Amino acid sequence: MISNLISRIVILVLGTLYPAYASYKAIRTKNVKEYVKWMMYWIVFALFTCAETFADILISWVPFYYELKICFVLWLLSPATKGSSILYRKFVHPHFAKREQEIDSYITQASDQGYYALVSLGSKGLNYAANVVVSTAMKSQACIVEQFKSYSTSDLSLSETASAKSSPSRHIKKELDDDELDNRLIEERYNREIAEMAAKERSAVVKRSASTRVRKSREADLYSLQEIEESVGDSDKPQLHGSKGMTSNEKSNASRRAMRTRSSSLKRC
Repeated sequence: MISNLISRIVILVLGTLYPAYASYKAIRTKNVKEYVKWMMYWIVFALFTCAETFADILISWVPFYYELKICFVLWLLSPATKGSSILYRKFVHPHFAKREQEIDSYITQASDQGYYALVSLGSKGLNYAANVVVSTAMKSQACIVEQFKSYSTSDLSLSETASAKSSPSRHIKKELDDDELDNRLIEERYNREIAEMAAKERSAVVKRSASTRVRKSREADLYSLQEIEESVGDSDKPQLHGSKGMTSNEKSNASRRAMRTRSSSLKRC
């Protein structure tokens, strides 16, 4: 465990940071020899990093594995051994030169396929995200509806309990209202009966007064008729006394005049 940590630190400092700074110096000074040297080192170090990833899994149990890695990195960096230049010229450059076209075609295919794969993956990811958002919104809506239902049922139960508690007072109030209504109906019926009795009495008084007025008018008419008859009789007597020497026509005319006088007096009455 300690050797693994030490090897990581040594490779990070000597295999990465120092070559990076040396490459910066070569670019700044425009030294072509140093530039080519460090370019060969970075190619070999990239291949070493790929191989190290699998070797750490497969052969890390070999004794002095991490020490050998440190020694290999120092051999690549050392200007005396020039390990990176030797590996590049003898192994890396010949193999890359033979398979350069194949590698370029693979890279082109991979870039094209990677682009289409990235587009399809992005569309799938967007569709998945949209489905997740829609399902989440529907679930949240369902949860909100259930919550409102629970609130409504709880409010209904509370209202039922409140109504059950207030039902005795409501019943008492209803009984009082019924009693008050009965008393009001009784009072209205009593007032209606009194009004009907008063109306009957008034109609009876009106009828009695009308009958007395009719009776008095009849009596007055009879009295006037008697007076008229007496007056007519008194006026007819001299005519009757003087009618002894009258003819029948004169008598009939006299009787007609007397009847006309009586009828005119009756009409005036």
